[in-house]
Amino acid sequence: MKKLFALAAILGMFMFGVHQQTYAQKAEGDSTATVQADDATVTDNTAVATEEGQNEGELHKKIKEKFIEGGPFFMSFVLIALILGLALSIERIIYLNLATTNTEKLLNNVEDALETGGVEAAQEVCRNTRGPVASIFYQGLSRADQGIDVVEKSVESYGSVQMGLLERGLTWISLFIALAPMLGFMGTVIGMIDAFDKIQAAGDVNAGLVAGGIKIALITTVSGLIVAMILQIFYNYIASKIDALVGNMEDASISLVDILVKYQNK
Repeated sequence: MKKLFALAAILGMFMFGVHQQTYAQKAEGDSTATVQADDATVTDNTAVATEEGQNEGELHKKIKEKFIEGGPFFMSFVLIALILGLALSIERIIYLNLATTNTEKLLNNVEDALETGGVEAAQEVCRNTRGPVASIFYQGLSRADQGIDVVEKSVESYGSVQMGLLERGLTWISLFIALAPMLGFMGTVIGMIDAFDKIQAAGDVNAGLVAGGIKIALITTVSGLIVAMILQIFYNYIASKIDALVGNMEDASISLVDILVKYQNK
């Protein structure tokens, strides 16, 4: 029996050792596979990043090539129209965002100031608030002692002034929207004239002769249309922003008159 137990113990220890060695080899293999997988992932990510960088470089190169092929003269005018139009659009967007005011909060502050400190306190609230609505309120409050009719006319008149300030620069943006495709079409016409001049000089219709002029015509046309579409998106956004601000100005002006009527009837 003792021999059997000893033999069983030896076999158990042997099987345990084999199991531990197998487990160690498996763990080593798994870790090696994990390292290889990580290396492969890093390699793949590097390859993807390199490919993206190459694609961006190729895109930039293609745009540059098309710009040169389209003719630097007319393409420069199209590019200038895009730059100036974007500059005006960004300036208007920043101005309109700064002009946006929480009218409900402003009305509550003005009403509280009227009840606690009178018209002068309400004017001080308007002076410390940014935006066209606060400016309109200030003009209306400054004539509160002249009657509600005068206040309404003052608010309406100064509202027109503020609307003009909001719409400033839109005519120039619309000009560049119209001008960009015109410049592209002009390049198209000049490219076609160049193609027909080559045909006339050669005395024969050859695809190789006219291909260059037609290519210039198409590139300038596409460039002008792309610039016009980009600027049109900005223009529509700015116009919608102005419409929203004007609507808030009108609603707030009516509420201001109601607050003044309530204040004077006390």
